[in-house]
Amino acid sequence: MSTSRSMTPITVVMERLQEKGYGRELTIAKDGAYFEGEPKMYTPSQLTIVKVYRFEGESDPADMAVIYAIQADDGQVGYLLNAYGTYSDQDNPYYDGFIRNVPMEEREDL
Repeated sequence: MSTSRSMTPITVVMERLQEKGYGRELTIAKDGAYFEGEPKMYTPSQLTIVKVYRFEGESDPADMAVIYAIQADDGQVGYLLNAYGTYSDQDNPYYDGFIRNVPMEEREDL
């Protein structure tokens, strides 16, 4: 007997974020982070994580992912999608240090 709860799929969460204006991906680079299509670079202190969505695979650790809805201090918004656990963004040497320094202030309306 399975004791798992039904989870909202990643695609549904991504669609909801897009509808609420959070459709641009945040990319973390050596000098900071930037939203897709925007040249401005942000430091962690200029960003806030406003919602965290975690997805856990029942049988496959490769299905573990996290989506961060992020807002910049100038009003720009977007998301950061990454695997976590064994498959986290290990190929980006700046990811862990950057995201750990982004403050969190969760909102319930997302």
